[in-house]
Order: sequence, then structure tokens, then C-alpha cells
Amino acid sequence: MKLLIVIVQDKDHSKLSKALNQAQIRSTRLSTTGNFLRNGNSTFLMGIQDEQLDNVLDIIKANSQMRQEYVSTAIATNMLGEIPEQPIQVTVGGATVFILPMEQLVHF
Repeated sequence: MKLLIVIVQDKDHSKLSKALNQAQIRSTRLSTTGNFLRNGNSTFLMGIQDEQLDNVLDIIKANSQMRQEYVSTAIATNMLGEIPEQPIQVTVGGATVFILPMEQLVHF
């Protein structure tokens, strides 16, 4: 068994949640905040069987998109240590997936 910890942007959480429900993959969603850009994220926790791993990773990949966004001068100043003349473009989104071994999963 595996424990997946999946972090996606809030913009993708609804789409991912629906896809997981359609595939009958149980998950718990936590509202979290990223430290880098301080944007809202969603963290999904799910316990799955080893043979489900590839299918679940495909679902996550298909439902969490990378995109370009502009970062304000205040955030860019903290990141770069200098003051840019205008907002800078950064790539955000996608998913970060932590896969951990799990001995047991119990539902009550």
C-alpha cells in the first residue's frame, strides 16, 4: 500500500477531486498555503493499493496544469533581493506528489 500526499494549486483542486471521485479513489483534501508565492494550495491525502499507483498518477497529471502567472513587485523583491521595474512571469501549478510506503489503512 502507498500513502500519497498530493499538492496542487487551488485552481486545480475541484477538477482533480471530481476525477478521483469518478475513479472511486478516496481522498481527504486539506487547504494549505505555499511558501514561495504564498498562494492557496490544496493537499490531498490518499491511501491506495500498489497496483493503483500508475492510474492515480495519470489522473493527477491530467488534472493539474502548469501555467504562467505574473508575480507582483513585492513578492519578486523578496525572491530576487532587488526591485524589478514590472511584475515578472513565473511558472506555477502542476502537482507535487510524495509517495510513501504504508503498512495499514483502517476505515471506521
